Amino acid sequence: MGPIEAFTTGWRKSFTYGGKATRSEYWWFFFTNIIAMAILFIIVNATATDNIIAQLIFFTYIFAQIFPSISIGFRRIRDIGKSWGWYFVSFIPFIGSFWFVALMCQRSGRYENETPRIV
Repeated sequence: MGPIEAFTTGWRKSFTYGGKATRSEYWWFFFTNIIAMAILFIIVNATATDNIIAQLIFFTYIFAQIFPSISIGFRRIRDIGKSWGWYFVSFIPFIGSFWFVALMCQRSGRYENETPRIV
């Protein structure tokens, strides 16, 4: 999955917490989201400081991107074979963000409560 496809898929599935997200889908969404925020930040800072419309667009994007970011995180957690509760490891002070990144880098795995399929 490429960056544009991952970005659009992440936004389309903003409120879809079921299913799974691959490593490439998660990381491409993450990096394109960072680039979009950086571009908007540069535009806001390049315009006059009292340009309320540019600032409103920037903060609207920042707020709106919370939903797809959370849902793709939940789907990525499910893809590595953990339950959704592991998402909250990121809230542990100091170590939580590093632990969360390590979780997001893991390979796809079987879900904890999933029964094995015989093919």
